[in-house]
Amino acid sequence: MPASLVTETADLLARLGVPADAVTGGSLVVTSPITGERIAEVRETDATGRDAAIAAADAAFREWRLVPAPRRGELVRLFGLELRAAKADLGRLVTIEAGKIVSEGLGEVQEMIDICDFAVGLSRQLYGLTVATERPSHRMMETWHPLGVVGVISAFNFPVAVWSWNAAIALVCGDTVVWKPSEKTPLTALAVEALFEKASEKAGAPFGLSRLIIGGREAGEALVDDTRVAVVSATGSTAMGRAVAPRLAARFARAILELGGNNGAIVAPSADLDLVVRGVAFAAMGTAGQRCTTLRRLFIHEAVYDALLPRLRRAYASVTIGDPREAGMLVGPLIDAAAFDRMQTALDKARADGAVIHGGERARQDLGGNAWYVRPALVEMPAQTEVVRTETFAPILYVMRYTDLDAVIAAHNAVPQGLSSSIFTNDLREAESFLSAGGSDCGIVNVNIGPSGAEIGGAFGGEKETGGGREAGSDAWKAYMRRATNTINYGRDLPLAQGVAFDVE
Repeated sequence: MPASLVTETADLLARLGVPADAVTGGSLVVTSPITGERIAEVRETDATGRDAAIAAADAAFREWRLVPAPRRGELVRLFGLELRAAKADLGRLVTIEAGKIVSEGLGEVQEMIDICDFAVGLSRQLYGLTVATERPSHRMMETWHPLGVVGVISAFNFPVAVWSWNAAIALVCGDTVVWKPSEKTPLTALAVEALFEKASEKAGAPFGLSRLIIGGREAGEALVDDTRVAVVSATGSTAMGRAVAPRLAARFARAILELGGNNGAIVAPSADLDLVVRGVAFAAMGTAGQRCTTLRRLFIHEAVYDALLPRLRRAYASVTIGDPREAGMLVGPLIDAAAFDRMQTALDKARADGAVIHGGERARQDLGGNAWYVRPALVEMPAQTEVVRTETFAPILYVMRYTDLDAVIAAHNAVPQGLSSSIFTNDLREAESFLSAGGSDCGIVNVNIGPSGAEIGGAFGGEKETGGGREAGSDAWKAYMRRATNTINYGRDLPLAQGVAFDVE
């Protein structure tokens, strides 16, 4: 058996540079979902502390924005080195605090390392455009400048990676960051902040480039309402986004919203069923169904339904559930009792709609009465009812038959969320139809892979009630900068645009 959670957590935090007094005697009780036991007591940031954190980030921005972007990239490179050195410990802490299996905890830290590498390259590629002008002896161009303080509100399921998507890009863009982590996972945030401070000292960077505020809703509201915070990147529920977006709009601040996902996949008649079983298993059961990109709806063509469903049932029945620190485990715990209750409520509604449910029951109660393990649920649905259209953050996969491609694409799109999607097919026409403007309406559209899991090189995010935000790769960096259009007259005349004449002596 793995070591005591309390002892192991304390040892990890010490090695990662978190002082003991930061995680003892505080009002915020941190429990591990692995056993439900208390592992730390963190001090919350009060109103004075929140104001000081934002003020420090605002002051640092005035200096940091003047540093050449490649030099800003050097700080991010050094931070990436710190993450490499601490990968095993930080990944283990993710496992303890969020309940992820070991490979997923390590994978999350690797994602941080990858975005640092991406951002270092980006620091020499913050390109603007040269624009054709109708006026002779003139040049028109776009330049991009740092925007200001970036507020980051992150969720428990990716306690460190989401911050890094924002912070690595924001820092090379010349911005500073104030982070409000989930109150369910503050320990990993404290560890990341300690590692960042080490990199900052080595780089000789200004104080205040990254600040941490810990607490509940009031801490997030401090970022949303403070006029010194130029953009807020918020990851969470659609309900949270509905509260955040109007408040940011009221003060004309920018919002990067990563909200709910109710992701679907289509299995066409030509699909490679071996590929489907593997892709569906990870997408639907990985992280105990607690990813925003988790597969929640599966549409199977009637020609392969009877061949595929028994294989999926076998995969669901054989998956290993237990302490995520142990080798061979594939499914760890739900984050808490509330998550379990929401799952059971959804399954009750599905049952009332005529569903046939395989799994979904509580498991591994031997690991602690306050730990919430479940058998992932495979749910055969007669139709896409309201419960199917509603995201439940738990390992529930609703399975439905289809016969017509156009009709199933319409059904796939008939949910409020629009994050991630996929189709399994070897038919070029079907694949291209799903990728076309008349196909999936999601921000992520895949062929022959599941909807869960994304590389940092592509912009991550979705449409509709997912919020429209984009983070990580591609040109997502533009959300952290302001654009200026510049026109330079290097001639001796002053022609006006559109041929306007306005001559004065």
